[in-house]
Amino acid sequence: MIRYTTVTTEADLQQILDLQQQNLSKTVSPEQQKEQGFVTVIHTLPLLQQMNAAAPQIIAKDGDQLAGYALVMPTSFRSMIPVLQPMFDLLDTLVYDGQQVGCYPYYVMGQICVAEKYRGQGLFDGLYQYHRERLSGDYAMCITEVATRNTRSMRAHQRVGFQSIAEYEDETDRWSVVVWDWRRN
Repeated sequence: MIRYTTVTTEADLQQILDLQQQNLSKTVSPEQQKEQGFVTVIHTLPLLQQMNAAAPQIIAKDGDQLAGYALVMPTSFRSMIPVLQPMFDLLDTLVYDGQQVGCYPYYVMGQICVAEKYRGQGLFDGLYQYHRERLSGDYAMCITEVATRNTRSMRAHQRVGFQSIAEYEDETDRWSVVVWDWRRN
């Protein structure tokens, strides 16, 4: 039985790091990337501890086993992960729904990943729904970026309700910046 909850132990954080390592774009084959998706950013335990202290991280568990995670990254962490700086720089310039993105209370989806044996069972959508339940009182929207070649993730984000508001390319990939506006749906 899957339950959606927040990180409560260091073991939860370590399981996030383990699952992340198993799904990094540099560790999975191009075929797996195309069929199953991938993650790009590498977190450290101290960084996850800081992020969890700032905003409880959302996870899906099957008993004691981590089935998936969806990291909450407040904008105050913008300089903590250098590879994400181009996204934050772009967000500073974007206009969405008639206003600068920064005028809205938003956070960034720090990364979402579902363990292979749990894929196709609705966990991706469930993790995001739990985000909305926990965070919509404090934020108007969730913003993230998805590598455009990660077609599985692009389709999943669209299914949940995200819409693309910009694209850009950096030294790592071509990205679609997507927003899930909780004021609308």
